[in-house]
Amino acid sequence: MTSPIIEGLKKELQGLTSDIKAEKIGRVLEVADGIAKIHGLADVPSQEMLTFETPQGVVQGIAFNLEEDAVGAIVLGDYTKIKEGGIVRQTHRVLSVRVGDELVGRVVGALGDPLDGRGPLFKENAKEVFYPAERPAPSVTEREPVGTPIHTGIKAIDAMIPIGRGQRELIIGDRQIGKTSIAIDTIINQGRDTRYQTPVCIYVAIGQKESKVAKIVATLKEKGAMDYAIVVSAPASAPAPLWYLAPYTATAIGEYFMHQGRDALLVYDDLSKHAWAYREISLLLRRPPGREAYPGDIFYLHSRLLERAAKLNKEKGGGSLTALPIIETQLGDVSAYIPTNVISITDGQIYL
Repeated sequence: MTSPIIEGLKKELQGLTSDIKAEKIGRVLEVADGIAKIHGLADVPSQEMLTFETPQGVVQGIAFNLEEDAVGAIVLGDYTKIKEGGIVRQTHRVLSVRVGDELVGRVVGALGDPLDGRGPLFKENAKEVFYPAERPAPSVTEREPVGTPIHTGIKAIDAMIPIGRGQRELIIGDRQIGKTSIAIDTIINQGRDTRYQTPVCIYVAIGQKESKVAKIVATLKEKGAMDYAIVVSAPASAPAPLWYLAPYTATAIGEYFMHQGRDALLVYDDLSKHAWAYREISLLLRRPPGREAYPGDIFYLHSRLLERAAKLNKEKGGGSLTALPIIETQLGDVSAYIPTNVISITDGQIYL
C-alpha cells in the first residue's frame, strides 16, 4: 500500500520542469568615498552600468577602472548603503538619459531626475527615448561649415568675435569676474533675437552652490527664458561622480534636439570643477597622477565632450549644438594645465 505522502510527491515531481539560469555576479571588496572595489565581474566592459544590492534597495554604479583581479566602480547613489560582501550585478547597458521636449523649462539632476518639485518629467503614456550619456562625436562628413550666428547680446563680442551655431567658444577668467553673467545674458538674448530660430538653451551647473543655481533659475524665469531653457545641476553638496556625469548628461539632451534638426546651446559652468571631480575619482581609484595630480587622460575628458558640438549637414537634419564652456583661472594664470587644454580644444576664447 502506497503512502498518500509518496503519491503526492510523485505527482509534484511529474509536473516539475527544471529551468537553469547562469548568471555572473560580483562581490564588493571595499567601498568608501563614492568608490567601490568589486571582485568577480571578469568580463564587464568599461562604462557599463552596475547594480549594487543593499537591504534598502538597489544602488546604481558605473564600471570605471578595469584591473587584473578587480573592478573599480563609481557609485551614483548613497554609497553608505553598500556593505562589504554585497552582491553586484551587470546590466549590460551604458548610462542613458531619457530625453524629450518635456525637459524644456525644467531643472534636472545629473542623472536626468527632476529637481524643481514639479512632479514627473514625462507623462505615463509618453514615448520613451533614451540617449547615451557618451557617444562618438559627429564625423567630418556629417558636418557642414558654420554660417549662422548665435548672438550674445553683447556688442563687443557680437561685433569683434561673433560665435557661430555649432562652434565652441571658451569663456575664461578669474572668479567673480562675470563669466556666468555673459553665459546667462546669452541665453536670455536668444528669446529676443527674432531673426533666427530660438535654440534650446541648456545650462549645466557643476559644483555650484544651490543658492546660486536657484538665483539663476529665478532670473531665467523672470526674463521668460525658461520657456526654451533647461537647467542641469550637480550642486556642491553632490558627490564627485555626479559632478563628473552632469556635462555628459546635458550634452546627450542637447544632441537630442540637434538630431531633431533644431539648434541647441550648451553652457558648461564650469569645466574647472569638472576636472577637479575627475581628479578626485582617479586618485581614489589609484590611477597614476601626472601634472598637478591630474590623470593622464584629462585632456581626453574634455576633448571628447566638446567635440560633440557640431553643425550637422542637411542629410543629418541640419541641426546644431553650440558649446560655451567656462574655465575659472587662478590669479589670471591662463597657462595652467586645464586652461591650456580647453583653449586648445575650443575654436576661440572670451578672456575676462
